[in-house]
Amino acid sequence: MSAASGLSPRRDLPSGTPQMLAQIDGAIGWIIFNKPERHNALSRDMWEAIPRLVAALSTEPGVRLLVLKGAGDEAFISGADISEFETERATPEAVSRYDAIVEQASGALQTCVCPTIAMIRGHCMGGGLAIALSCDLRLASDDSGFAIPAAKLGVGYRASGLKSLVDLVGPAFTKEIIFTARRFNAEEALTMGLVNRVVPAKGLEELVYDYARRVGDNAPLTIDATKQIVYELLRHDGPDMARCESLIERCFKSVDYIEGRRAFMEKRKPKFGGK
Repeated sequence: MSAASGLSPRRDLPSGTPQMLAQIDGAIGWIIFNKPERHNALSRDMWEAIPRLVAALSTEPGVRLLVLKGAGDEAFISGADISEFETERATPEAVSRYDAIVEQASGALQTCVCPTIAMIRGHCMGGGLAIALSCDLRLASDDSGFAIPAAKLGVGYRASGLKSLVDLVGPAFTKEIIFTARRFNAEEALTMGLVNRVVPAKGLEELVYDYARRVGDNAPLTIDATKQIVYELLRHDGPDMARCESLIERCFKSVDYIEGRRAFMEKRKPKFGGK
């Protein structure tokens, strides 16, 4: 797995909609938002496909992490498809149904057993930013732009959605993002902590493959324990410390822990199997 291999998939998985693509390239499972003519705006079928694709890719043998990207060069995801609001979000009941679908998609990413990376180029707005926030890491090109235009649409953001933003950038930046509804550039997003890294657009693919290689080479149980413990620490009702301790104990009882120690003593690269 290297940057030289590009984004050409080795194998496609069925997605249930042409507007979403699922591909396996070595240790990477790709989820691609495939509606470039509308800047990959999220329609209901795309939201509904996310949990299915996360489950399918994360259980594929050999897949060590998932990367989410938008088709084309202009957008990661430009937001929810506003053209559906008249039919999908016109009444309180419809809004509740739609929000439940959105929360299922975000929850699938947050609890995915594999690490997740949002590969962001171009527009990352509204629902697109919500998807990025649900990923573990966000790697962006310097021509990316970020915004939550809810205040321009009269949309109310639920506490669950705002919590992800507050957890990442804090209350002050959360209020600035929502109150102003303005577009923030990549440098501002990096300063706020909204993204992990920013690179020139031509170097984004290389950065993603480099991170994928680094994450994929490391011990899966350590990564999984860290992801789950961080999730516990951010719970509004406080962490389940017994569960956190059990995750750490699983690491120390693993074959990978033995392999890591031996590889260190033998001055060689460890080969982790996630057991």
